Amino acid sequence: MPQPDDLSTYQATPDLLKGKNILVTGAGAGIGRAAALSFAQHGATVILLGKTESHLSEVYDAIEANGDPQPAIVPFDLATTDESAYEDIALQLQNNLGGLHGVLHNAGILGELKPLEQYDGKTFADVLNVNLLSNFLLTKALMPSLKAAENASIIFTSSSVGRQGRAYWGAYAVAKFGIEGLMQIWADELESTSSIRVNSLNPCGTSTAMRRQAYPAESPSSTPQPEAIMGAYLFLMGDESIHINGQQLDARTRKTIL
Repeated sequence: MPQPDDLSTYQATPDLLKGKNILVTGAGAGIGRAAALSFAQHGATVILLGKTESHLSEVYDAIEANGDPQPAIVPFDLATTDESAYEDIALQLQNNLGGLHGVLHNAGILGELKPLEQYDGKTFADVLNVNLLSNFLLTKALMPSLKAAENASIIFTSSSVGRQGRAYWGAYAVAKFGIEGLMQIWADELESTSSIRVNSLNPCGTSTAMRRQAYPAESPSSTPQPEAIMGAYLFLMGDESIHINGQQLDARTRKTIL
């Protein structure tokens, strides 16, 4: 089936994700919230992972109000570097749900926009922990559940500053460069040993709290709402993308998919 040049225009069938269990990090707000709601609307059982339980509860209630499959809440701070904490989450999910058909690594923090020369080491490390190390630790811990599911999909959230370095983006950009490498290595290692596919997705400019933090003078109406780019996320989570692995994709830009 031909794929859309602009992934955000992808039209998903109502039952695209029926029977799938999908974990979303940073599910309490912004793109993560929109993705969780969209996945649920298309039949998935969504695991809502995030730091602020009240925000997760609001998303939980919205999913239930829509009559979609009952989600699960996992309050968790991705700033932790304790590998056993990630393993505990993975074991809990495996015992309760069995196979895991998808993971959207969406959570992240901006850090500080300043010259590297002025960046302090603690802030740099904090950003790398949340935006890169947690992605590795969580993916590793969830691997048995992902391998237990058929055609599982892992989406790592990228950024334009993680594909081309840009002044003043500091640790955020460095972490996103790391995400691209992490994605490529997982994709290459898993391609011949499992049915798991791994890709990175740059949401492009989207109206979120992080975007407003980075561009305080920008009008929020100048960038699309997260809901407007959900076609890309649905496409990569659905089985129509099972042939796509190891790709750097953009949510709204014309992109040739090999």
